[in-house]
Amino acid sequence: IFLPYQCEPVLLHFVFVAMKDPMSVERSNLLSMMKLSIKVLIQSSLSLGRTLDSEYPPLQQFFVVLEHCLKHGLKVKKSFIGQNKSIWAPLELVEKLCPESADLATSVRDMPGLKTGLGRARAWLHLALMQKKVADYMKVLINRRDLLSEFYEPGALVMEEEGSVIVGMLVGLNVIDANLCVKGEDLDSQVGIIDFSLYLKDPQTTESTQDDSKMTAILDQKHYIEELNRHLSCTVTDLQAKMDSLEKTNCKLIEELSAATDRINALREEQDQLRQENTNILQSSQRKEEVTLQDSQVELETYRQSRQGLDEMYNVVWKQYKEEKRIRQELQKELELQVGLKQEMEVAMKLLEKDIHEKQDTLAALRQQLDQVKTLNLQMFNKSQVLALLFPCSDSLACLHCGYSLELWYACVFLRSGLEAELSKEKEQRQSLQRELQREQDNTTELRTQLQQLQGLQTELLDLRQEKKQLQQLCEEQEQALQEMGLHLSQSKLKMEDFKEVNKALKGHAWLKDDEATQCKQCQKEFSISRRKHHCRNCGDIYCNSCSSNELALPSYPKPVRVCDICHSLLLQRSSTSS
Repeated sequence: IFLPYQCEPVLLHFVFVAMKDPMSVERSNLLSMMKLSIKVLIQSSLSLGRTLDSEYPPLQQFFVVLEHCLKHGLKVKKSFIGQNKSIWAPLELVEKLCPESADLATSVRDMPGLKTGLGRARAWLHLALMQKKVADYMKVLINRRDLLSEFYEPGALVMEEEGSVIVGMLVGLNVIDANLCVKGEDLDSQVGIIDFSLYLKDPQTTESTQDDSKMTAILDQKHYIEELNRHLSCTVTDLQAKMDSLEKTNCKLIEELSAATDRINALREEQDQLRQENTNILQSSQRKEEVTLQDSQVELETYRQSRQGLDEMYNVVWKQYKEEKRIRQELQKELELQVGLKQEMEVAMKLLEKDIHEKQDTLAALRQQLDQVKTLNLQMFNKSQVLALLFPCSDSLACLHCGYSLELWYACVFLRSGLEAELSKEKEQRQSLQRELQREQDNTTELRTQLQQLQGLQTELLDLRQEKKQLQQLCEEQEQALQEMGLHLSQSKLKMEDFKEVNKALKGHAWLKDDEATQCKQCQKEFSISRRKHHCRNCGDIYCNSCSSNELALPSYPKPVRVCDICHSLLLQRSSTSS
């Protein structure tokens, strides 16, 4: 930007005012410059009273100032090539915010001469001015500052109040008629420099004369006609190019139409062949259906007979199983009783053994006492013998007459009475010991009989355990037989269900005709030349190729045939449950 020495006070004011914030200084300068450029453009266009073209200097300077305003505070995007700073990215938001500008953005993208984003932005501004929509589009863009924050810094002109002021000033440009040719210009390489010479005031210049105004009007008409001719030549070349492209597309469409007709004929022939095959398949399927119906009826009858026999056998086995179970429970109870008796007998045996040991100890003690009594008896017997020798006369008087002394006689009588008393005590003690010995012998015999009874009960318990093992083994074998019979019954039930489903499928499922189906039964897509019809060999309905790409062997078809996805999953589930 160059500054001449003679400028208006407004220019001198925004150039030399010193502020603290450089962003605010730039915003105020650009706002003043925009006011001046719009004022000069409107005054010059109204004084001339004609349609402006792209060569008009005030209009060029207006675009330069507007470009500087839009570039103010724009973020720099870094890429692997270098830094990119273009106003085309925020201007593309207008297409999303205002659907009316979609044609404008599309025409700018389709221009062949534009390679950079700056060139596309300049072309977009030119076309928006021709449509008298610059103010409307800029208002829509500035109102969405939340979206503009992605492209501009916080202190940018479009993010502050100055942007709203500029939008208000742009409304005045709607009085201008602009006829701009954007296609032929080189918008990518233009240098946006503000020329302040247009805004200088020369006091020596006077108003132009009437001849100059006439000459200006003639030149304006000439330029207008030349511009119209150039615009018309551009439109003619565009129409010629569109005509050539239409002729090329027409030739391609004719070729595609001929190929489509050939394909339709081939498809018709294939359809006739498929119809013939379909009739043959229907006849063969009807025959197979009759044969399978007869076979299924025979198998159903045999199944019923076998089922009746199996039910009777099952009832008999079930009764036997209940009886064996009852016997097993009784034996279990008896076994528990025997186990309790055995435990009581073991306790009694331990107590008896303890009593036997005590009795044996007491018996040994009694024998020892008996030996002592015997020794005492011998001693008494010896004493009596001695007394008999000493006193041969039994009568005391006789003893006295025999010449023995009275004291000796008294001593002998006292000794004899004492010995007789001891002898009687010893006899009583011996009799009591004999009675106790007899009692102990009786107890030992009784204990021996009880021990023999316990041994007999133990052998009986072993026999009962053996019988219990045999009964358990028999019960397990019968349970295994019952499980095998239940397995056979379940398999026969599954076969019966398969027969019923086959009969139901043969009776209820009808073969749908090709004319009755216009769309796939599963995905509901319309049939066309590319999407052909296919029958499911299980249910008879019509599906597309993607919904009936499975193959399985059916009862009526021994080889794998085409089935739909639904029948495929059902048949696989049925086969897995039966296996």
